[in-house]
Amino acid sequence: MSMGRPWLAVEAALAVVVLSASVTFLGVRDDDRDFYTSMSDAAPVPAAAQPVDGASTGSYVWDCGRNQIGHRNTGNPVVTPGVPGPAHHEHDFVGNRAVQPGSSVDDLPGQPTTCTNGDESTYYWPVLRLGGTEQHHGPALAPTSLTMTYRGNPRGPVVAMPRLLVVAVGDAYAYSDGGAQARAAWSCSNTPDKTTMKYPMCDDGAEVVRIFDFPSCWDGRQLDSPNHRQQMSFPAAGGGCAAGTFAVPHLEISMTYAVPAGARYRIDAFDGQRYSPLTDHGFMVNLMPDPLMKRVVTCLNSGRACDDTAGARSG
Repeated sequence: MSMGRPWLAVEAALAVVVLSASVTFLGVRDDDRDFYTSMSDAAPVPAAAQPVDGASTGSYVWDCGRNQIGHRNTGNPVVTPGVPGPAHHEHDFVGNRAVQPGSSVDDLPGQPTTCTNGDESTYYWPVLRLGGTEQHHGPALAPTSLTMTYRGNPRGPVVAMPRLLVVAVGDAYAYSDGGAQARAAWSCSNTPDKTTMKYPMCDDGAEVVRIFDFPSCWDGRQLDSPNHRQQMSFPAAGGGCAAGTFAVPHLEISMTYAVPAGARYRIDAFDGQRYSPLTDHGFMVNLMPDPLMKRVVTCLNSGRACDDTAGARSG
């Protein structure tokens, strides 16, 4: 080995770094690279608030599938009832099977559902696609897993959600409006302790994780509001709900996608949003039958872990 050419080792190391970077962003255009990140740059997940005596510490999980049936369309029964959305902005739906491009919330009660526990609620978010260009969509990816969890509140008990309560998280226009309402949360299956608001480029063999963490403080009056947000708010630091609001079951939906390592992917977005990951958003309309919602509240307030996924029932 030559001792007079240390620059050769440095040059070789730099070549490896450059090659790794090009593989990491395979298929990502230069003008989109700011939308992607490695999980080494992601933020740690904040520590959960410590519950006080009498807090609602239980959990409830159930199974609404992962849209294996391909229930996708441009409808949004909350924001644009009765009016189909643009072709380049489809939603994935789980739960209520009646949502069509021209549906309204009034069309949904009593309809069939994909939820094995009889939950008739609808849950939906923008489709995630592999690749694609401004002119052509890439193929829609169905999640490889989808977990639905209700949790309690660390500062006290929760009350039941009323039927037809609308709950929204995130902002479909976050790229152009400053992003104050953005709540995008992404991760990789091998880095569960970190999240990012960008599209993560996961290690080979790891799956992309997408998380919707819904607000859980209800104003006690409205089922919906003109901006679809005023009726619900997020807990303050420490987990408590502001004066005049009531803690309801706290919904988190987490899903994974099998995205090839280094491949470009993105969510459907509106015009002017450049398919930014900041614009990720989700909706739910609560149509749980009252006895089922009562079971959820009882599980949470009694500190039990209840599992109503197919083939399992405990608590």
